[in-house]
Amino acid sequence: MTSVFCDRKAIAVFVLPALILFLVVGFLPIAQSAYFSLLEWDGIGTAKFVGLSNYVDVFITDFFGIKFDHSIVNSVVLAILCVFLQLPAALALALVLASGIKGERAYRTIFFIPVVISSASIGVMFLKIYNPDFGVLNELLESAGLGVWKNDWFANERTALMSALLPVVWQYIGYHMLLMYAAIKGIPGELFEAATMDGASPIRTAFSITLPLIRPILRVCVTFAVIGSLKFFDLLFVMTGGSPSPATDVPSTLMYNTIFTRRLYGHGSTMAVFLVAECMVFYLVLQRTLKTREERGEERR
Repeated sequence: MTSVFCDRKAIAVFVLPALILFLVVGFLPIAQSAYFSLLEWDGIGTAKFVGLSNYVDVFITDFFGIKFDHSIVNSVVLAILCVFLQLPAALALALVLASGIKGERAYRTIFFIPVVISSASIGVMFLKIYNPDFGVLNELLESAGLGVWKNDWFANERTALMSALLPVVWQYIGYHMLLMYAAIKGIPGELFEAATMDGASPIRTAFSITLPLIRPILRVCVTFAVIGSLKFFDLLFVMTGGSPSPATDVPSTLMYNTIFTRRLYGHGSTMAVFLVAECMVFYLVLQRTLKTREERGEERR
């Protein structure tokens, strides 16, 4: 008993520095933003305490002609599209690669390369692709006889949001693919051999064996995709030049421009606090919704 107690004390001592660092880096800025959200302040002059009025103002005030709730809708649309476009593509690639195709390692590396490329570089690359004058996309449409579909993709409000989404989907397909691929490779081969002997097709094997057994990692991927979409900033900022636009603005870009362009630190901090709360709510909802039967059974006990 004494030995166990000493071990726990030793573990606590070694964990404490990391815990302090985590709290300082992670929670102190959040607490500071929560404090700034209660102020009317331009970042330089004297701050005026206004209480919770900023939390009302952000939903009734136009910032650059953009409503905050409209930017929230944009981010939710991005999250939904990421889940239904990015993850199925990543799952299909993972299933194919894990089946043992020729060149498996090479394909795995190639599909993961976009993940390690900086978002700024990807943003600049897609700006060239979308360029209305010499962009690859318009040139391909022209050469395919679809010149009537040529477009100024970011200037057109109907295509701007989807144009901003595609680079995100493309960049992180490889990330989710690798997580799913590793999970599939961790399934005992005897299960697949038994399914083959019973005459199960690859599709039946995928739905009856693979997907149920990798459900925990699928839950992780869904969580990462949704939370990452809600925090989406860098790629969108690069591709739009940071210019506010109702068609493409999300809470993070609107927050940035509110603080650093209009110098409304109180309103911008309020948006930051809302963004943290939104991510937490979505995380808890996803964890609750995507629980396995075994986990629900353990809770009932």
